[in-house]
Order: sequence, then structure tokens, then C-alpha cells
Amino acid sequence: MDKNYAEKIVTEYLKPIYGFSLKRCKTEADAEDLSQEIVLRAYRALLTRDDIYDFGKFIWAIAHNTLSNYYRDSAKQVIGVSIDEFAEIIPDGTADLSADMIHRETCDKLHSEIAYLSKLQRRIVIAYYYENKKQAEIARELDIPVGTVKWHLFEAKKELKKGMDIMRNNELKFNPVKFDFCSISGSVGNRGIGSLRRSSALSQNIIYAVHKKALTVNEIADLMGVSPVYIESEIESLYDNGFLLKQGDKYLCNILLDEPTTELFELQDEMYDKAADVFANELYDALINSPLIDDESVVTYNRMVGVENGLPVFEKDKNFLMWSLIPFIATRYHGEVEDYSVTFEEAATYRPDGGFNISMATVIDHDVKLPKHWESMTKSWNGPCFNEKDNIGLCQVDTEWSGNRVDLGYGNYSTRSLPLFKREFEGDKLSCDEYAFLAEHGFMKILDNENGFWATTQCVWVHGDEAWKALADIGEKIREKHRDEFEALKKPYIEAVMEATPSHLHKMQKFGLQFLFTSDGWFILHCMKTLIANGKLKMPTEEQKQALSTVVIY
Repeated sequence: MDKNYAEKIVTEYLKPIYGFSLKRCKTEADAEDLSQEIVLRAYRALLTRDDIYDFGKFIWAIAHNTLSNYYRDSAKQVIGVSIDEFAEIIPDGTADLSADMIHRETCDKLHSEIAYLSKLQRRIVIAYYYENKKQAEIARELDIPVGTVKWHLFEAKKELKKGMDIMRNNELKFNPVKFDFCSISGSVGNRGIGSLRRSSALSQNIIYAVHKKALTVNEIADLMGVSPVYIESEIESLYDNGFLLKQGDKYLCNILLDEPTTELFELQDEMYDKAADVFANELYDALINSPLIDDESVVTYNRMVGVENGLPVFEKDKNFLMWSLIPFIATRYHGEVEDYSVTFEEAATYRPDGGFNISMATVIDHDVKLPKHWESMTKSWNGPCFNEKDNIGLCQVDTEWSGNRVDLGYGNYSTRSLPLFKREFEGDKLSCDEYAFLAEHGFMKILDNENGFWATTQCVWVHGDEAWKALADIGEKIREKHRDEFEALKKPYIEAVMEATPSHLHKMQKFGLQFLFTSDGWFILHCMKTLIANGKLKMPTEEQKQALSTVVIY
């Protein structure tokens, strides 16, 4: 290593090294001597190395080794002591300060290592060495043979000695991860769409620790720099909720966890930009010129926009209609363009809260360049969401241009809304509370004055499956026309994603990739951004936002 660089690194650690020494030496003079020795050794070592990636870990290893030599010169060495001698090394108050320090550090180390034993071994070790219980008594309390107690004590000694002799790699302790983006595909269950998004930092780092390789509880603890006792219950909870799989005594990630690179995001941008430019523009032009959107038997978008002389005023706004139809035609497909080789049932997980879904998360390194529209997708996008009950369907997507509707209570309010819509469309007058509920969520507008009572739908209403298919067919013809072009755009992106995906998550990943340019939020977002940029879509009014990008099909 370059001399100046080594000097710079050592200088940054002068104050921490002195603090380290001061806590462990009897006098300030000794602390200064020890600090000087640590700095000198670290500097010399750095000059001979060019392969150091963690300077902190390297310097503190030298500091601890130098401290051990310092103690060895002034007191007996007890690191690596047998557990049978543990009671004898507890300070009795008569030893000098340096010996007391080393005793205390040994005790702390031993306490830490006991946490890495299995649950049963921990109970036996604590009962035998800390509670002074006899082996026969422990056997009775645990309802196991005395021979089993003896065997566990023997195995525990080996494990403790091994742990005392190694330097644990606490990678995630110093560099914990945070999920940058969470989503699900499928039914949400009682815990709602945000269960993974709201999960603790501890849960997220446990999942991340095992997303490529199955690990034991102790191995996960090593990576995270925490006691196994601290994470055992969290791991069990993640397993019970289907976020982890179990392979013998090891755990493995059961969510689709991606770590995209700048290169992958660049492929993504190129793919979506080119596809959206073709599809969105052709779809807009085809829709705006289609006689279907003027046919009241196909689609209604006659919204109540105000009151004149005590009576409601209605308006047909084709811009508002495009804001609703385009996202859902872009996301619906009935043809055979894709080979759906992985079914949802194969890829999804049943959750104990009643959900059946694929949970997904993204972890992005700090130096990765984010893709276009990342903030739009991560901060304000939810959907596309589809709900159906009694032959009536509700389609919604939340965007930066719409009201914030798809939240933790979305499943409940959408389920309640569908029967109310059906009754209203069939001429059954709703109660005031029911109309108020639909109006609160932007589905209807109510006018009640001396001239009468009016309640009209504010969102786009497509009159049945045949009408919806006729509209969706406009999009399908465009897909068929550009089939080869779209397949060529997707191919390099799909190959790069699959190459970066751990093999046990291939099925989940393949399932999602089958729906590129169809049930694909990123594709919809790029389509809308394209149409806004070229001026075809105009910004919605404030009053329109709550009902924006909403289609009811009945």
C-alpha cells in the first residue's frame, strides 16, 4: 500500500485507538504506550498489504492482538479457557486491574458463545454451570435420560471452545440492508398488502441473509452480529408466515428478493421506453378514434361536474376516459403471445392470514443508478388491482396523479363496494350511509336538494364482459402487430434477470416475467409517462383525481 495512504488511514484511527487503550490499561502512560504499539504495528502491516477491504476490522484485529501481548506480559493468559474452569476465572476482587479486564472479557465472550448453542444445550449448560444443578436433577426437569445430559454437556464444551477460538464474520451488523421496494402478487390476506413492507429491520436482514443460501440460526446470527437467542423467535415467525422455507435445520428465503444492478436497470429502461412508445401511442390513437367510446351500451363516463339552477350538470370528458381505459387495456391480455409455463399456484405461497400470494422485495446498493420513474413507482404506485364479486369487477391503480386509495384497507373497502355497485346498477336505491361510502371513495357523486336526489357514478363504467372485451381487443391487436418486436425487447432483460436470480426462486421469477407488458405496473407507468410527455394526456383536475384510473365492469 502507498505510504501516504497508509498514514492517512492510521491517522483516522488515532483517537479511537487511544480510547480503546485507555479503557484497558492501568495508567494513562500505559495507554499511550499501548496506543503507540498498535498504531506502529497497523502502519507497518498496511504497507505490506493491498488486499484489505475492511480497514476497521483489520486495525481492530491488530489492536486486540497487541492488547493480548500486553496482558500476557503482565498477567496470566486465560483466553480460550475451558468451561469447566469458568467458575474459577470470575474475578474475586484481589486480582490486578489488567487481570480483571481479561477475566471480564473472557466471561463476556463465554456468555456470547453460550447463545450459539442449541436451545436444549443452552438450558443444560445454564442449569449445570450457573444454577449448580446436578445432572440427574436436570434430566428429571427436562424429562430426558442422564446420559443425554452428559452428551450435551460434552458437545457444548466442544462448541464453546470452537466459538472462543474463531473471529465471527458479522457482515450484516456493519452493513445492514433495508428493503427499498416491497409488493405482492395475489390475494392479500387479513394482514393487508403492507405486511412485508412494514416488517422490522431485523426480519428484513434475516430474509436477506438466506436469499442465496440456506443457513442455520447460528450462521444467520454470525452474519448479523447478534445473539442467536435474539433472532430465533423472529425466524420462527417468518417461517410460520411463509417468508422462509426450512431445509433440515437450515432456513432459506421464500420471497422474490432482487438486487438489481445499474446495468440491469439500464436494460429495463430501454425495454420499457421502446415498448411504451409503440404501444401507448397506438392505443391512444385507436381508442380516441373508436366509435366504441361514444356508444353508451359499451362505456359510460358521463360524470356529474356541477350544479346549475339547482340541477346537476353532466359532462363527457374523453381525457378522463383515457386516464382510466389506457392503464387497464395496457394490463389486460387474452391472446397467446406468451407461454405461461409457470402457474400462479406453483409459484405462490399460502399465508396463515388467508392470503395466497408471491411476496417481492428489492434491495439496491447505494452506488446503483436508479431507473427512470423510480420515485413515481415506489412512492405513489399501487396496482393494478383487480377485484370481482357476483359478476361485477373493480379495476384500480394508484398513481402520482390519482387519489391515494389503495392502502392497507383496500381489500375491505373494495369488497364492500362491489355489492353496492351491483344494487345501484340494478335500480335498488341505497341508504344514505351506503351512498356516502361510495362517494367518500370517489366512486359516486351525490346531489340532494329541493329539486330531487341524484347519485351518479364518477368513475368509468364498462357495460359487461363483452363490452370490456371489445375495448381490450383494441390493445390486443396492437400487441399482435408488434409481437416479434416486443419479444426481442424482452429477451435480453429476461435473460439478465434470471441469471441474477438464485435457483430456488426461479419459479417465482419466471411467473412474473411471463407478464411483462401485460399485468405489469412498470409498463403502465411508462405508457402514461409517454402520453403525458407528448401531450396526448392532459393533467386531470383536482376533482377528477379520486375517481381517476378506475373502471367498474358490470
